[in-house]
Amino acid sequence: MAIPVSVVVCTRNRVDSLRRCFQALASIHTDQEWELVIVDNGSDDGTNAFLASLPSQFGKAHVVTTFEPKRGSAAAKNKGVSQTHGNIVTFIDDDCYVSENYLDAMISAFESPEIGFVGGRILLYDQSDIRLTIQESEDYLVLQPRTFVAAGTVQGANIAFRRATLDRIGGFDENLGAGTSFSCEDIDAVAAALWQGITGAYDPQVLVYHHHGRKTKREERDLRKTYDVGRGAYYTKYILRSDSRSKYIKHWVGDVKRRATSGCLKIRFWHLRQSLRELCGGFHYIATRVSHNRTFTE
Repeated sequence: MAIPVSVVVCTRNRVDSLRRCFQALASIHTDQEWELVIVDNGSDDGTNAFLASLPSQFGKAHVVTTFEPKRGSAAAKNKGVSQTHGNIVTFIDDDCYVSENYLDAMISAFESPEIGFVGGRILLYDQSDIRLTIQESEDYLVLQPRTFVAAGTVQGANIAFRRATLDRIGGFDENLGAGTSFSCEDIDAVAAALWQGITGAYDPQVLVYHHHGRKTKREERDLRKTYDVGRGAYYTKYILRSDSRSKYIKHWVGDVKRRATSGCLKIRFWHLRQSLRELCGGFHYIATRVSHNRTFTE
């Protein structure tokens, strides 16, 4: 089956969010044939029954549902990719709602053959949610090969890769992502592509709305801590590589210096804790990698 785009949605125990996500996907306007692959990553909240109720096709879309027992967003994404047929594979979160022109905008974003991956704009759906896990920039950005890319520049809630790019980087690193200690499989895949010499882009015309539902200060603190640890693991992974080491050290040290000299004493103290969490994330990543290698060799 030759189709231009496959959309992958991975889900775990968020059936109500998934229903709303599906409704938005069903409202896409396009003349293109496309494919929707939904991956259940071990849900026990009625997701199975909802997936069983879905049609095999709506409009121009072919619908595929599958199950991935290994917990983790990277493992689920890799399973989704294995079920797709599109030349472009896009990923959105199960609590996101695509714009009606999402597919046509994504196809347009890949018009240049040199672009191997694309991140899109992410806006809050509910303005009472905390302003996190979004990317509001309206400026088009080319991500050049073998350059540092900051976490959050493009995000897994709205990202796409050419199939050839995913094949070249070996898919998503299953030691990273939600379900592991390090929430950074999306930016890691972007960096992996860049350091393979592949050009990417951030294109604000590709739009989704994120309905993450977090509203309290505690939820915000917890999420920021998770991102700090994941960011430290991401930086450390590329510091351990000889080709990317110098650029990642330079940017990480620069971030720490900037934080240490910006804002009032209270803000500087908060920044210090942020940097320490990143450092702990880096050391935890190294320890996990050593443990994994020891287990594998034994």
